[in-house]
Amino acid sequence: MRRIPCILLALSVLLLSACATQDRSNSLTTTLAAYGGVLRWGDFASAVQFIDPEIRAKHPLTDLDMARYKQVRVTEYDDGAGPVPLDEFDVQQTARISLVNIHTQAERSIIDHQTWHYDEKTKHWWLTSGLPDITRD
Repeated sequence: MRRIPCILLALSVLLLSACATQDRSNSLTTTLAAYGGVLRWGDFASAVQFIDPEIRAKHPLTDLDMARYKQVRVTEYDDGAGPVPLDEFDVQQTARISLVNIHTQAERSIIDHQTWHYDEKTKHWWLTSGLPDITRD
Protein backbone atom coordinates (compact mmCIF):
# COMPACT_ATOMS: atom_id res chain seq x y z
CA MET A 1 0.00 0.00 0.00
CA ARG A 2 2.84 2.41 0.71
CA ARG A 3 4.23 1.91 -2.76
CA ILE A 4 1.33 3.64 -4.46
CA PRO A 5 1.84 7.04 -2.75
CA CYS A 6 5.59 6.84 -3.44
CA ILE A 7 4.97 6.03 -7.09
CA LEU A 8 2.44 8.87 -7.36
CA LEU A 9 4.89 11.27 -5.75
CA ALA A 10 7.66 10.23 -8.14
CA LEU A 11 5.35 10.62 -11.15
CA SER A 12 4.25 14.04 -9.92
CA VAL A 13 7.85 15.21 -9.61
CA LEU A 14 8.66 13.93 -13.11
CA LEU A 15 5.57 15.62 -14.53
CA LEU A 16 6.42 18.95 -12.89
CA SER A 17 10.00 18.68 -14.14
CA ALA A 18 8.76 18.02 -17.67
CA CYS A 19 6.44 21.04 -17.46
CA ALA A 20 9.31 23.29 -16.34
CA THR A 21 11.49 22.00 -19.18
CA GLN A 22 8.68 22.58 -21.70
CA ASP A 23 8.10 26.12 -20.41
CA ARG A 24 11.84 26.85 -20.68
CA SER A 25 11.89 25.44 -24.22
CA ASN A 26 8.87 27.51 -25.27
CA SER A 27 10.44 30.60 -23.75
CA LEU A 28 13.68 29.95 -25.67
CA THR A 29 11.79 29.55 -28.95
CA THR A 30 9.93 32.82 -28.36
CA THR A 31 13.09 34.69 -27.33
CA LEU A 32 15.15 33.48 -30.30
CA ALA A 33 12.34 34.33 -32.73
CA ALA A 34 12.02 37.83 -31.26
CA TYR A 35 15.80 38.38 -31.35
CA GLY A 36 15.98 37.13 -34.93
CA GLY A 37 13.15 39.46 -35.90
CA VAL A 38 14.85 42.45 -34.32
CA LEU A 39 18.11 41.68 -36.12
CA ARG A 40 16.34 41.05 -39.44
CA TRP A 41 15.08 44.63 -39.22
CA GLY A 42 18.55 45.83 -38.27
CA ASP A 43 17.31 47.24 -34.98
CA PHE A 44 20.52 46.85 -32.98
CA ALA A 45 19.34 49.37 -30.36
CA SER A 46 16.47 47.02 -29.48
CA ALA A 47 18.73 43.96 -29.74
CA VAL A 48 20.76 45.35 -26.83
CA GLN A 49 17.78 44.60 -24.57
CA PHE A 50 18.33 40.85 -25.12
CA ILE A 51 21.81 41.01 -23.55
CA ASP A 52 22.09 39.85 -19.94
CA PRO A 53 21.68 42.98 -17.76
CA GLU A 54 24.85 42.22 -15.77
CA ILE A 55 26.90 41.91 -18.94
CA ARG A 56 25.26 45.02 -20.38
CA ALA A 57 26.21 46.96 -17.22
CA LYS A 58 29.82 45.72 -17.24
CA HIS A 59 30.33 46.18 -20.99
CA PRO A 60 28.02 48.94 -22.24
CA LEU A 61 27.95 49.67 -25.95
CA THR A 62 29.79 52.84 -26.83
CA ASP A 63 28.58 55.55 -29.17
CA LEU A 64 31.16 54.27 -31.66
CA ASP A 65 29.67 50.75 -31.48
CA MET A 66 26.19 52.10 -32.15
CA ALA A 67 27.48 54.28 -35.00
CA ARG A 68 28.99 51.17 -36.62
CA TYR A 69 25.67 49.33 -36.39
CA LYS A 70 23.94 52.30 -38.02
CA GLN A 71 26.30 52.04 -41.01
CA VAL A 72 24.97 48.64 -42.06
CA ARG A 73 21.66 47.28 -43.27
CA VAL A 74 20.83 43.65 -42.52
CA THR A 75 19.76 41.84 -45.69
CA GLU A 76 19.53 38.34 -44.25
CA TYR A 77 19.51 36.61 -40.88
CA ASP A 78 19.75 32.82 -41.05
CA ASP A 79 19.77 30.94 -37.78
CA GLY A 80 20.10 27.65 -39.67
CA ALA A 81 19.91 24.56 -37.52
CA GLY A 82 18.69 26.39 -34.43
CA PRO A 83 19.92 26.20 -30.85
CA VAL A 84 22.19 23.47 -29.51
CA PRO A 85 21.95 22.72 -25.77
CA LEU A 86 25.20 23.07 -23.83
CA ASP A 87 23.63 22.13 -20.51
CA GLU A 88 20.29 22.51 -18.75
CA PHE A 89 20.39 26.32 -18.72
CA ASP A 90 22.64 27.24 -21.66
CA VAL A 91 22.30 26.94 -25.41
CA GLN A 92 24.41 28.02 -28.33
CA GLN A 93 23.17 29.15 -31.71
CA THR A 94 25.07 30.08 -34.83
CA ALA A 95 23.57 32.56 -37.28
CA ARG A 96 24.77 33.88 -40.61
CA ILE A 97 24.03 37.57 -41.03
CA SER A 98 24.35 39.32 -44.39
CA LEU A 99 25.07 43.03 -44.18
CA VAL A 100 25.26 45.89 -46.66
CA ASN A 101 27.33 48.95 -45.84
CA ILE A 102 24.96 51.85 -46.51
CA HIS A 103 27.82 54.10 -47.68
CA THR A 104 29.66 51.75 -50.06
CA GLN A 105 26.84 49.29 -50.86
CA ALA A 106 29.36 46.48 -50.29
CA GLU A 107 27.71 43.30 -49.06
CA ARG A 108 29.31 40.75 -46.78
CA SER A 109 28.30 38.03 -44.38
CA ILE A 110 29.38 37.36 -40.83
CA ILE A 111 28.92 34.35 -38.58
CA ASP A 112 27.46 35.16 -35.18
CA HIS A 113 28.08 32.59 -32.44
CA GLN A 114 25.44 33.28 -29.80
CA THR A 115 25.33 31.90 -26.28
CA TRP A 116 22.08 32.11 -24.34
CA HIS A 117 21.54 31.50 -20.62
CA TYR A 118 18.27 30.83 -18.81
CA ASP A 119 17.83 32.76 -15.57
CA GLU A 120 15.58 30.73 -13.29
CA LYS A 121 14.77 33.72 -11.07
CA THR A 122 13.39 35.87 -13.87
CA LYS A 123 12.37 32.90 -16.05
CA HIS A 124 14.03 34.63 -18.98
CA TRP A 125 16.64 33.74 -21.60
CA TRP A 126 19.51 36.22 -21.85
CA LEU A 127 22.14 36.66 -24.56
CA THR A 128 25.53 36.33 -22.87
CA SER A 129 27.77 36.54 -25.95
CA GLY A 130 26.84 40.12 -26.88
CA LEU A 131 25.72 41.58 -30.18
CA PRO A 132 27.25 40.36 -33.44
CA ASP A 133 30.74 41.62 -34.17
CA ILE A 134 30.23 43.38 -37.49
CA THR A 135 33.83 44.58 -37.67
CA ARG A 136 35.13 41.10 -38.57
CA ASP A 137 35.48 39.98 -42.16
